[in-house]
Amino acid sequence: MKSTPLKSLLATSALAFLGAMPALGLAQVVKIDGSSTVYPVTEAVAEEFQKANKGLKVTVGVSGTGGGFKKFCRGEIDISDASRPITASEMADCKKIGVEYVELPVAFDALTVVINPKNTWLKQATVAELKKMWEPAAQGKIMRWNQINPTWPDQPMKLFGAGSDSGTFDYFTEAIVGKSKSSRGDFTASEDDNVLVQGVAGDVNAIGYFGYAYYAENTGKLKALPIVEKEGKPAVSPSAETVIKGTYQPLARPIFIYVNVKSLAKPEVKKFVDFYMTHGAKMAAEVKYVPLPASVYASNVKHIAEVRKGSVFGGKNEVGISIEELAKREAKL
Repeated sequence: MKSTPLKSLLATSALAFLGAMPALGLAQVVKIDGSSTVYPVTEAVAEEFQKANKGLKVTVGVSGTGGGFKKFCRGEIDISDASRPITASEMADCKKIGVEYVELPVAFDALTVVINPKNTWLKQATVAELKKMWEPAAQGKIMRWNQINPTWPDQPMKLFGAGSDSGTFDYFTEAIVGKSKSSRGDFTASEDDNVLVQGVAGDVNAIGYFGYAYYAENTGKLKALPIVEKEGKPAVSPSAETVIKGTYQPLARPIFIYVNVKSLAKPEVKKFVDFYMTHGAKMAAEVKYVPLPASVYASNVKHIAEVRKGSVFGGKNEVGISIEELAKREAKL
């Protein structure tokens, strides 16, 4: 019997191994992308999950809520992180290629307006003042602080905000300006909130906005601005307490993950989502978001088990929804 050369055997084995690698990789990786606001929670859950499940990998990208939904509705990822509900157009995109999903709220965020700690003149801001600062009509015209409020100094105003693919951009513009995506364009925009943190931290005349977790991580570099919702109401600072009480308006909002129904059939995805619902409240609190009531996570587990498809928001963003109202809706889905 003629022996097979060792080199040939090794080459054949290597080719067989390499050929099997993609299948093995796909079977063991949970792919997530989307919101930078939701990222700290999902990343924290992913780290704990991987510690508890050796051999399973979770990748978490940050392309903004809109960017995440683009990938999700093309079937490229298993889970989309979102800092606002899925829109009607995104629902239509998913439907085109047959992507069905389960909507799972994971926490509440206090979208935070921040200024530089050396800013001594700005003690609070009204929604009306923020609108005057950010609305499209302000572009190229409202450039100095005293143009917003004559008691503020005659100094250049430096604006930092979420990029157009961000759910935070969608929510902030709807809550403050009155229409989603309606904003001046002459500001420093980024889907990476750390870029915005550095921008505001580096300029005394800067103001910006992003999810509370990024402020909480950088309290030495930033100052949170108390918000006055309407004339006659007190200024309210972002915090877990004011979100729970429902007084931090209109910038308190739920944040979500969306799970592809086909992906739920993969054991590693199902295992990860179940782990998320079990440990998500603790992880949310650790990164300084507001955990939801236990009843919401219980509803989520039921929705996963029964594969309840769709969204309780009907393709619309909704400003001012309370934790209590969200819990009621989820229970009815």
